[in-house]
Amino acid sequence: MSSKSPEEITDSTLKRVFLEPANPTHRRYEALRAYFVDAHPSAQVAARFGYTPGSFRVLCHEFRRDPHRPFFLPVLKGAQASPKRDATRERVIELRKQNLSIYDISRLLQEQGRRLSPAAVARLLQQAGFAKLPRRADEERPATVRAEAAAPANVRQLDLSPRQFRTQFGGLFLFVPYLVQIPLERMLERSSFPGTRQVPAAQAMRSLLALKLFGKARHSHVMSSVFDEGLALFAGLNVPPKRAFLTQYSCRIPPQAYPQLMNRWFDAMQHLGLRYGVSFDVDFHTIPFHGEDALLQKHYVSKRSRRQKGVLAFLAQDAGKRVFCYANAALRKEQQNDEILRFLDYWKQRTGHLPEELVFDSKLTTYANLNRINEQGVQFITLRRRDPKLLEQIRALPASAWRRIELENIARAYRTPRIWDQRITLRDYAGPIRQIALTDLGHEEPTFVLTNQLQRSAVSLMGRYAQRMIIENGIADGVDFFHMDALSSAVAMKVSCDLQLTLMASSLYRVLGEQIGNGYATAKSRHIFRDFIDAVAHVMITERDIQVSFQKRAHNPLLMAAGFAQLQPRIPWLGNKRLQLIFG
Repeated sequence: MSSKSPEEITDSTLKRVFLEPANPTHRRYEALRAYFVDAHPSAQVAARFGYTPGSFRVLCHEFRRDPHRPFFLPVLKGAQASPKRDATRERVIELRKQNLSIYDISRLLQEQGRRLSPAAVARLLQQAGFAKLPRRADEERPATVRAEAAAPANVRQLDLSPRQFRTQFGGLFLFVPYLVQIPLERMLERSSFPGTRQVPAAQAMRSLLALKLFGKARHSHVMSSVFDEGLALFAGLNVPPKRAFLTQYSCRIPPQAYPQLMNRWFDAMQHLGLRYGVSFDVDFHTIPFHGEDALLQKHYVSKRSRRQKGVLAFLAQDAGKRVFCYANAALRKEQQNDEILRFLDYWKQRTGHLPEELVFDSKLTTYANLNRINEQGVQFITLRRRDPKLLEQIRALPASAWRRIELENIARAYRTPRIWDQRITLRDYAGPIRQIALTDLGHEEPTFVLTNQLQRSAVSLMGRYAQRMIIENGIADGVDFFHMDALSSAVAMKVSCDLQLTLMASSLYRVLGEQIGNGYATAKSRHIFRDFIDAVAHVMITERDIQVSFQKRAHNPLLMAAGFAQLQPRIPWLGNKRLQLIFG
């Protein structure tokens, strides 16, 4: 219609302007007028103007409730100016010309009594034709209160001149007498761990190990302690490395470096006098992953009772010492059944003999691998999965087939289970194997235990298997205190790196506990940390010594009785100065 001249517009054309509504408001007006003024039927009006009968009835109902609804708005003559809005707009443009960000502008406007959100400031600047502000250097930003930045970590700027300071990480120096006996620099170099001139590999790993030993939560980890001189001194640096460096460093370590370091660390722990036992608990632990990664497989997460994406880690723990001695996080589903055989090979290479006994869950390996373990002369205790046929056989047993036993040295409510002891044969397993069914253990269904120890008493066998929960408690200790599950923390680390640090920290805690004695040889790491490591200290650096003075504490006499006050090792990474530990 707009293409026609005014002379060409006929009355019929003008009539259609009223009869053919061009927008929803006009259509609603004409429909209501046809119903209320012209008195046309409701269904006819709805069909004429494109409404359903129900929606038109709702429209009439709303009009009856508000009959003064404005269908025709007054025509405004020209743009209605807002002096206040125009002044704010000019002020925003003026501040942007001073190279201020939308957040700076919003803050300044609020200080002047004008509330304007950063999003509103961005819209005004976009309408005015301003592009987004490029990232500015610190000197280009307005002078405001901000967090103080620590200097970059640099071993060449390590200051060992005489001075004194207070540190929250005083307890870490209790591990220094052990670390000076470990050739960490040579071990890392032979294991191909990367390093730089500013932060060599040994300083980087000591920094990570310090945070792991102190149980520092990964959501804060190092950034809250970058000005603590004690943490930096322990690592041999001027300041601790920052969050970005720690994340990048764990990503730079080649995967083949971890097994090599684990072997060398195992030998170093034996050199320190850590003697392993003959019975081991082995288990899998799934470290949950909360992102979207197609390369990760789904595994069972026991604490959530479900399957989800995660990293599957195999852990072996000395049943007597309660120390982790083997770990592998580079596992796929197709490899997990044979991991227990790889552990046997590892143990024989490191010690010259196989373990005497392994205790594990039913889903750890296959019957064929049980046969291979038996052929190597290694005793084992494991569970058998329940199936309907097995349960039906158990229910058919007479009461006289069961006998009651009493578990010894087991602190639990159900200490007198009933057992049914027999020898059976299994598919892929050569020869007889012993099966013990247990009831009255607090479960609705019976428990089935398999073992190749045919002559050992049932009481001894069940007592040993009841202690299998130790590894689950040990894993819980690692997850809780050493933060093994912190994949989504501020300091994102490779699982293999974090697991290796957990092995190192666990063994150091165990060596410390054995030296202290008095029940600490088998205490949980968190217990040892609370009593000894979580200690504020005063550090004095002299020309020859580094003196660490601890406040008077209830457990200091145990450290003094263990000989820590007499230990004065020289620290190679701290100018070969002598360490002195002073208590009270």
